[in-house]
Amino acid sequence: MYSSTFIFASGQFDEDFHRIDQDIAAFARAIPGYLGEESWTNAETGLVSNVYYWDSLQALQQLVQHPRHQQAKSRQGEWLAGYQVVISQVLRRYGDGKIAAQLPAALSEAER
Repeated sequence: MYSSTFIFASGQFDEDFHRIDQDIAAFARAIPGYLGEESWTNAETGLVSNVYYWDSLQALQQLVQHPRHQQAKSRQGEWLAGYQVVISQVLRRYGDGKIAAQLPAALSEAER
């Protein structure tokens, strides 16, 4: 499993931003190999972190190569006050079972 984490400082969002963002999210969720996502905001810094989970790098590449994603990337300076992306391979996940898993249960089998 892989994760792509998009960390950004918000700028000024307009209608184009929201429309493109919705299109990208819908496309991502339709890609075979998309496993789920989480979003976090750091109240202290104001940074937002969107984490997407993928079963393969090929699935992630489909999103990266999509024309709407490319359009958003080329226009990020209009909407964001900075960003970075972190691509990671998830080696394992575990916990005490007291919170609901954000990812499909079948994923645990694949991680073994």
